[in-house]
Amino acid sequence: MVAALLAGLLVGGGAVGAAWALNGDTPDAGGGTASDARGACGALAGLDESRLSTEGAAGERAMYRFAGAFDLANAAAAGDAAYEPLAEAVGRARNRHAQVFEVDAEVKKELAKARDICAGL
Repeated sequence: MVAALLAGLLVGGGAVGAAWALNGDTPDAGGGTASDARGACGALAGLDESRLSTEGAAGERAMYRFAGAFDLANAAAAGDAAYEPLAEAVGRARNRHAQVFEVDAEVKKELAKARDICAGL
């Protein structure tokens, strides 16, 4: 029984290592910088910025997605300078939203820029 358990752990560990190798993203304690950038882009893809001003669960979800995109884009940029344009665009959108408390043309422009960067990743 112990031998079967050990064999299962070895096979499972090998499968995880193979998946990482095929993915091309080097794993580290918190994931690679590319996975942080993909996470930021995923949060942006799911963000409906028109909901940022709404009350209730929909508004909360939008705010968390916006904050998540900001945090993950900055994590990616901290690990690789190639992701700085993404972090800067999301940061400008976030800062503008915090200044005016609405999604104005400037916020929309920066979110569109960030999404364009994501499309090129």
